[in-house]
Amino acid sequence: MGLGILLGIFFGSVVIGVPVAFAMGIAAASAMWFEGFPLLLTFQRTMAGINVFALLAIPFFVFAGEIMLHGGIAIRLVKFASTLVGHIRGGLATVNILSSMLFGGISGSAIADISALGSILIPVMKQRGYHADYAVNVTVTSSIAGIVIPPSHNMIIYAVAAGGGISVSKLFLAGVVPGVMMCLCLAVAAYFIAIKRKYPAEPFPGWGEVARTGATAVPGLITAVIIVGGVLSGIFTVTESGAFGAIYAVVLTAFFYRTLGWKEFTTALTSAVRTTAMVMILIGFAGAFAYLLVIYQVPDKLSNLLVSISSNKIMILLMINMMLLVLGMIMDMAALILICTPIFLPIAKDLGMDPIQFGIMMLVNLGLGLCTPPVGTCLFTGCAVGKIRIEDTLKSILPFYLAILVALILVTYVPAISMTLPSVLGG
Repeated sequence: MGLGILLGIFFGSVVIGVPVAFAMGIAAASAMWFEGFPLLLTFQRTMAGINVFALLAIPFFVFAGEIMLHGGIAIRLVKFASTLVGHIRGGLATVNILSSMLFGGISGSAIADISALGSILIPVMKQRGYHADYAVNVTVTSSIAGIVIPPSHNMIIYAVAAGGGISVSKLFLAGVVPGVMMCLCLAVAAYFIAIKRKYPAEPFPGWGEVARTGATAVPGLITAVIIVGGVLSGIFTVTESGAFGAIYAVVLTAFFYRTLGWKEFTTALTSAVRTTAMVMILIGFAGAFAYLLVIYQVPDKLSNLLVSISSNKIMILLMINMMLLVLGMIMDMAALILICTPIFLPIAKDLGMDPIQFGIMMLVNLGLGLCTPPVGTCLFTGCAVGKIRIEDTLKSILPFYLAILVALILVTYVPAISMTLPSVLGG
């Protein structure tokens, strides 16, 4: 009965439009009241959920990404990508994907990726004869590269949800190859659609222009080097690397590029504070919610259910992926990481899957959920930027979904894709 109250109130609240964070808090408090626990326990478990030192890195990562978004880094990355791959058939789509890979590796945010790159590239693609649905689909699906390619604050959330025993630096390393592979799969899908629709190719400007635009983009890319390289080399902790990355981003955009004024700075700061507050509230209430899931033995019961259906490792991982895909269509990514990690990670470990590989699999899976209705925030943002109805984009987005699914299958069943770099470089 207590579990029914917990889940019933949670899903009922989400259905009527209550924010996911508060839905978890209300459900946890209600279940604890039903069980006769002191309601103070809800507050204690909520505070315990956010009283984790590693979470201090999140506001720095978010702030650095916002500075990059409002400080003019995106346009320089787009120019560099355009000179490098724009001459391929449907070249602006490839430019879009490569720019997402580069910018995502700096900002770590899919929404920031769409806001920055989409506002630049979608209008240009329309002017060059690309259909609006194609431009939006490329932008939306490639934006989730920022979730997988480091640095990513979602990796920190996963490490915390997994109990804190997972190295964030190894997660950073593990996301590089899967993120690049996913972008390559999307580029292949975009290329064949471009051939079918007879989209143009841009003229190649010459290697001199490639070198010039690359030189202007390199200072921005150094932000990711500072954050990721500092952690991997042991010079910084994750939190320190985020702080130094944010400081570097401010100095670069304000004094080197001279594109960050006071208005842009305050806008970035306000947005970073708002995003950080939302994430922290979500993590806190998820701590109380997950505490009750453990008390009700949900992970053990679900594990027994899956094993009763099939004892085959391939089938169990397939079922986990299907559950995550369905949940990703109706819930926010960060909330699902916090809720589903304590449930599915023990099952994956029992099957012999490394927690780092499982984390990358989950990020790719839930990233796809950000691009699917009815609660796909990336899809909504992309359609708003591209000024197109969601229904129109869904008519032609299937090839891009399939490209991400191919990457997800490879990450799930080929451990070397995500585990080679952590094994070689992670110590």
